[in-house]
Amino acid sequence: MAQDRPAPPRHVAIVMDGNGRWAKKRFLPRFFGHKAGVDSLVKVVQACIARDIEYLTVFAFSSENWKRPSDEVSGLMGLVLAAVSRYLAKMGAMGVRIRIVGDRDAVSDKLRNAWNEAESSTLHNTRLTLNVAFNYGGRWDIVQACRKAIEAGVPAAELTEARLSEFMAMSYAPDPDLFIRTGGEVRISNFLLWQAAYTEFVFSDCLWPEFGERELDAAIAAFHERDRRFGGVKEAPAAA
Repeated sequence: MAQDRPAPPRHVAIVMDGNGRWAKKRFLPRFFGHKAGVDSLVKVVQACIARDIEYLTVFAFSSENWKRPSDEVSGLMGLVLAAVSRYLAKMGAMGVRIRIVGDRDAVSDKLRNAWNEAESSTLHNTRLTLNVAFNYGGRWDIVQACRKAIEAGVPAAELTEARLSEFMAMSYAPDPDLFIRTGGEVRISNFLLWQAAYTEFVFSDCLWPEFGERELDAAIAAFHERDRRFGGVKEAPAAA
């Protein structure tokens, strides 16, 4: 009798790294790497839906990425607008709910309006929630949660981990089960610091524009090999 297929991770988070290096290998401007990265994201979204993954969170632009050359930053902003225009209807038809996570104050009104449209037009979709972390940082998330808790009048004695979690930017989602970083780097770069306390990490040498179903399946297979105890100890099965 065949064994039941293991349940997929409920929530996958990805640092989509390597776009610039992918472009450089092809003697192209970095912008073309980011453009190819958007195409890869669409394919990975489809793959996650096919594998019954409920939440996908991707690191699109960190709060530190403003330090990059101004032409690259402006190109990324334009690419986001173009991606919303090009793929929004497709994402909606696939049952994807889009949610933008991060500090929106620093972006243009035009980009903010595009985000609002993406969120409102996919509000009732339930197949997959795609969280796009843009102008996001894990430390920013913790600080903004603390500020909201203070503004809400939460007494210091009542500020527990569970209470503070209610003010995090992704309080609506379970913590990630699987964290993937492409591009060969082995750090988390200020991404989901609070939420990744017991997340399983997989680091891939694959550059993001080359990441696809095979690489996703390899990461999920590695996840299934982990013994997740969440700080506890599993009891040995009773003898027959």
